[in-house]
Parts: sequence; C-alpha cells; structure tokens
Amino acid sequence: MSKYVIVGGVAGGAGAAARLRRLDENAEITVFERGSHISFANCGLPYYAGDVIQNRDALFVMTPERFKEILNVTALVKHEVTAINPAAKTVTVKNLDTGAETTEAYDALVLSPGASPIRPPIPGIDDASIYTLRSVSDIDAIKSKIDNPETKRVAIIGGGFIGLEMAENLHHRGMQVSIIEAVDQVMNVVDYDMAAMVQAEIRRKGVRLYLKDGVKAFERRGKDLAVCLQSGKEVLCDAVILSIGVRPDTKLAKDCNLELAPNGAIKVNEYLETSHKGIYAIGDAISFKSPLLGMDVSIPLAGPANKQARICADNIIYGNKKAYCGAIGTSVAKIFGYTAAATGLGEKALDRAGVPYKQVVTHAMHHAGYYPGASLLSIKILYNPESGKLWGAQAVGVEGVEKRIDVIAAYINKEGTISDLAEFEQAYAPPFNSAKDPVNMLGFVAENDRDGLSTVISWRDIPQYAEKGAFFLDARTPEEFQLGSLSGAVNISNTALRSRLAEVPKDRTIVVNCGMGLRAYLAVRILRQNGYTDVVNLSGGYMTYKAVQDELELLAK
Repeated sequence: MSKYVIVGGVAGGAGAAARLRRLDENAEITVFERGSHISFANCGLPYYAGDVIQNRDALFVMTPERFKEILNVTALVKHEVTAINPAAKTVTVKNLDTGAETTEAYDALVLSPGASPIRPPIPGIDDASIYTLRSVSDIDAIKSKIDNPETKRVAIIGGGFIGLEMAENLHHRGMQVSIIEAVDQVMNVVDYDMAAMVQAEIRRKGVRLYLKDGVKAFERRGKDLAVCLQSGKEVLCDAVILSIGVRPDTKLAKDCNLELAPNGAIKVNEYLETSHKGIYAIGDAISFKSPLLGMDVSIPLAGPANKQARICADNIIYGNKKAYCGAIGTSVAKIFGYTAAATGLGEKALDRAGVPYKQVVTHAMHHAGYYPGASLLSIKILYNPESGKLWGAQAVGVEGVEKRIDVIAAYINKEGTISDLAEFEQAYAPPFNSAKDPVNMLGFVAENDRDGLSTVISWRDIPQYAEKGAFFLDARTPEEFQLGSLSGAVNISNTALRSRLAEVPKDRTIVVNCGMGLRAYLAVRILRQNGYTDVVNLSGGYMTYKAVQDELELLAK
C-alpha cells in the first residue's frame, strides 16, 4: 500500500489529495495543514467581509470530517510539517495544539505551502488595527473589526485585485475607503490605458485614491491610525488592510535543499517534480517555465493550482507522463460597476523581456447595439508584429468582459494569432452578441495594420508625433470635437473629408483620431487612396486618450 503525504490544503493540496484517492483507492493519504481550515474559498473572503456572502460556512469547500467521510483522506489541521528528510523519505510534523512531534514516512510527497502576505518593515506596522487577508482567520479578524460600529474609515494598502475587491466590499458596507498604491496605477497586471478606466470608476464611487505614493509609517493618534505617506500626506483611518502582494512560502523547501528560483519559489520540472525525486510541488509556491517567454514565473492563482493538483496526482500514480504546460495568468475582478480582466503579457512584461510587440485597443458594445441594455466594452490585445502571435489581452467593461478574455486566453494557449481572432466563430443573437464580435474587431484592426491598410499607434506615441510636427486630424463631428480634443487637432469629420482634402497637408505625417477608432479608419482609407502615404490611426481613439490624460493630470497634482 502506497503512502502519500501532502503539505498544505486549500486549492492545491486538497485537490491533489482528492485526485490521488480517485486514482488509488487503497493508498494511505494524509494532508497536513498548519492553519485551522483544510479547504476554503480564498477568493470569496472579500465578499464575506462585504456581507455579499453572509453565511460563513459557505466559504468552506471541505472539512476534515467530510474529507474522511467522502474520500477516506486523513486531513489534520493545526499540524505543521517542520522538516523533510528526502533520503529517509520522512517528514517531521508538529501538532500546534499540543506541541508534540511525530515522524511520518511517505512514498510520494506533495508540497502545497502556498504564499504569505508581504508585511514590509514599515514603522508601526505591528499595530493591532493593521490586517492582512489570506486565510479564514484573517477574515474573521477583519470582520470583527469592521462589524464594530466605531469602524468607519479603512485604508487599503495596495491596488491589486484583492485590494480593489476589498475596497468595493467595504464601500458596500458604507465605509469611507482609501486606496494607497506605491506605483502610478492600480491593477499592475493591466496597462495604464486600461487601468485609467478602472481608476475613473473608483473615483466616481467616492473612494479616495492615492497613487505613486508609498507608505512611510503608521502612527497612532489616539483612536485614529495615521497612514503617513512618502509625499507628506496623511490618511486617518480606523483600520488598515495590507494588500501589497504575496511571497512564496518556501522555508521548508529551502531547509531541505530543494532547488529554488530567483524569486524564492520552488522550481519544478514539466511534471511538477522538484529537484528531489519523489517530491512534487504545486500552487502559489512554485516556479515553472512561462509558455509565452520560457522564463521562470510564479502565478499565485486558484485556477492554475487546481489544474496542477490534478496533473501532479496523475504523475505520482502513473509515473511522470503528463506534462504541465504552464499558465499565462488569466485573471478577472469585479470593481464596482466594472469588470476588469487580463490574460498573458502586458506592456511592462514585454518591455522587460525585450520582445517586439504592437497593440490594438477597441471599444464596442458587448452585444448588438440596437438591442436594449448594450454597454461599452473596451479590449486591448498585444501581439508579435511579425508573426501575429498573441502575447496578451486586457478588457474593461460592464458586461461580457470575462467571456472575451477567456476566448483570447484559449487562443494564446494554443499559440493563436490575430488572424484567429478575426476568424473566431461565436454564438450570435442580439441579446448576447454582435454579428462581428468585439474579439473579431480586434483581429480585423490588427490585420489591417499588418496588411498596410491602416497603421495603428498608441496614446504613448502622441508626444513624439507632436514633436515631429505631425498634422492632427480629428474625424469626429463638430459637436464631439467641441467637447475636447488632442492639442492642435483640426476637425474634419470623416463624412466631410472627401470635399476638404485640400485642407490636409501632404508634406507632414497625418495622425487621425475619432471617438473610438472606426471613423478614423475610414478617414485613413480615404487619405491613403488619395495620395497620402504617411498616415496613422490612434488606437482606441479619443476615448482612450482622454481617459489616460485625465488620470495623468490627477497624478501630477
């Protein structure tokens, strides 16, 4: 009879235990979890804080008792594995309630220790009203604090997915919420133009947003807790929630000399096996090869952890036959009235890697515009300009966001190209879609750029075109133009352009924009076919440009 030991529960460890049992009915399977809960809905914690999920028990995916009853798996909480002896194939386990230590043998060992919230050494960070959010115990402490009627103001440090979800849920509870982020945008996994739309929504809801301003210290002012920022500003609050990020929890792996990646995560091969034969690792604590760039990456998300658990169990039972293809980091968050999602690589990652890329931004209705309830959906793709291979995508909107990102993620995982997006066949009926899906439109625009029909530029390119003395042509209506425009732009609507070509110079680069991109494309085609060779189209139009400029102006104040 084989004996499998799993260190850590939640998504990875609990999933591996369940799959191992389904494949081997006779094995002895033990899960050791140092926390108080073996498997819980980590991603649901912010919604429990906001009373959207009101039943605490709904957070628990599996209890030790149910694990034993359903799967005959022994799950021991408050039991910490303190050492691994790879040569003897044993682990040392400490009962955190009694302090007693035991030694457990294994035939295969699975490490799923997860990741720990980052608590930087900031003066005052040990104040009792400063919390992190990673476990049920964490959310219980936060819930106790915010349920107190005296708690009215909460500062969230970090504008990542969890920080923004907490901001929304605490705002829903009637709290005065401030978000403090050290870099110049929230949601660092998306590019600035997409984040700008999210930030505008956050501000509309009355949440205070402090960007590019790190925390210098936390100081007590009687009942108030002051968050002292690097800029000299102070945010007074009743509680602070740290959402700065996580780091792989790999002390156990390091102590037994498992090979680690530069970021401290456990290195695994394609079979999810570590540098020691018979010891596997999954979840937030591992590093694997990116399927996009081939470099070591860690992606602390529940989806990849669950898939890794299944593959890991298969390789333990059947031998290392099933390779893990990696993850590209597909994620989504609800942020007040918006949904924001991303997959693959954004500008920052591509710039760091030094690989070529182009980008396209479109704005379209999430279903047929003539059908009631259509809402605007903004999507961006990044791709290799030579091969058309997709690098990544991001989207922000009210509805239909995650559906499009999921489609593009599937293509990225299959090394899809912009032509695949153009040819994507979707289910169409007016309440659900348009005959040409927003995903198709991204492919069309990128193909037009590739084929020389319309050269696309980004909002970031505008200053250099201005310096070169480009002629800025706004193809919107005069009424739209009066509401705001690019500096120095001349307004000639696309419908009037044919009769006003004499007003457009041929000895300068022509930068064309409209509201969202389509009318500018029509104008570009008119110009190109009338002898204008140096013409470019602003991707995403004035809508993207204005969203970015509004945020940059606020940041500069």
